[in-house]
Amino acid sequence: MAEKSTIARPYAEAIFQLADAKGQLKEWSAILQTIALIATDADMQSIIGNTSVNKAQLAQLIIDIAGNVMTDSGHNLVKLLAENRRLDVVAEITAQFEALKAEAEKTVEAEMVCARKVSAKQQSMIAAKLKARLGREVSLKCTVDESLMGGAIIKAGDMVIDGSVSGQLNKLSVELAG
Repeated sequence: MAEKSTIARPYAEAIFQLADAKGQLKEWSAILQTIALIATDADMQSIIGNTSVNKAQLAQLIIDIAGNVMTDSGHNLVKLLAENRRLDVVAEITAQFEALKAEAEKTVEAEMVCARKVSAKQQSMIAAKLKARLGREVSLKCTVDESLMGGAIIKAGDMVIDGSVSGQLNKLSVELAG
């Protein structure tokens, strides 16, 4: 069976092109996130995986659960995914759509894991430095992990900056062993 990312790519690209052309990136983001949230529920996974479940009834169940978030186009997407037995890849479709959206909007979500709490001023400075380095608007999410001992690890897209004490000690250990 093909990998989920390979199966999801054409769907994500088609949805992105439709949403971008109609200026509905934000709306489609909400629709996809809702469908993904429903489809990844453990109980729903067992229903989706059951090939004896009627595809139309499955699609209608998801549409009913989603409620007012769904548009007619969203209904059509759910019906298409159910018909093609692709509801199991909707989380990957959503992730790929969000990546395309971020690329188009020149934004990036960055995660900073710190050994200690970082002030709002420090977060603003780091976000500004990342914006200058990446050439994109940066949304910075900070969490604390005391096991780092000191410093921080920043992840933005496929870039990782490990300025943690534990990371530096691991690097030193590898260099001494080699």
